Amino acid sequence: MSSQSSDTSGSYGVRHLEIEENFAGQRVDNYLLRLLKGVPRSRIYRIVRKGEVRLNGKRVKPDTRLKAGDQIRIPPIRVSEREPSRNYNLEKNIEKSIVYESNVMLIINKPPGIAVHGGSGVSVGVIESLRQARPQDKHLELVHRLDRGTSGCLMIAKKRAYLKLLQAELHRKVRLKKLYQVIVHGNWPVRKQHINAPIAKNLLQSGERVSRVQEGGKESITEFSVISRNGDYSVLEAMPVTGRTHQIRVHCRHAGYPVVGDDKYGFKDADSKLEARGYKRLMLHAAKLVIPALGDQPAVQVEAPADDQFIRLISEIKSINNN
Repeated sequence: MSSQSSDTSGSYGVRHLEIEENFAGQRVDNYLLRLLKGVPRSRIYRIVRKGEVRLNGKRVKPDTRLKAGDQIRIPPIRVSEREPSRNYNLEKNIEKSIVYESNVMLIINKPPGIAVHGGSGVSVGVIESLRQARPQDKHLELVHRLDRGTSGCLMIAKKRAYLKLLQAELHRKVRLKKLYQVIVHGNWPVRKQHINAPIAKNLLQSGERVSRVQEGGKESITEFSVISRNGDYSVLEAMPVTGRTHQIRVHCRHAGYPVVGDDKYGFKDADSKLEARGYKRLMLHAAKLVIPALGDQPAVQVEAPADDQFIRLISEIKSINNN
């Protein structure tokens, strides 16, 4: 049961909403971010902090978990008109990017350079585009994230119960496998098949957030195998056992073989030469997902083809193979 008042200007009066079963277990801040599309993140955290959002009549914290049947009060707030998206091609072609669909999830082949969600100067990302394209799917949620520059398999849940199962499986780090193809600078040693190096998040003076291998960081494990190499570049398969921010990119840099096209952790001079030849992307691609049977859903194995730039560079490397 819910009540609300609104006008056509994008301003909403006080709303009292009942939390549906599908949103049970979700954090208050994530629920509000989804509900109040167009409202800046900082504004949402401010109304929570000031006590304007109430749960069952009481003040609430951003990380409070919702329960089915909870009553949430949303204060009057103006939702700005959505800025024109910079990702016109994404919005137009989002359905074409789907490589797998069932009644509980979607897997899309995310293009490189596209954000998974709006924010940080991007008005619309993958999840917003899917919600716009599929109003009938009312509970679309990202299961995980990919860096903006990374392409490939991205899981989106249609139902919250299955979202929880997938995220629990990701947390266990055993049965659900995410396999990446990555092109790095240098001749990666065939015997280097395992990197176990803790990663910590750091904040630079510019405000840019980066991750680094650092003592005291969180346990981070990535498994690697060499597909091809030619002395200057190596094509690898990488499987992150843990899921730290920028993990594959940071581990490759730590090993001395940064990912080609990585503007945060890479070799800028070498990358600029490749850019002049038409290679203008981060060479990291989420190529394959192996999902075990969960609940009443069968096991799923999905592969996503890489784009032309990625395939072309791999072909170049294989043509001068130094294995």
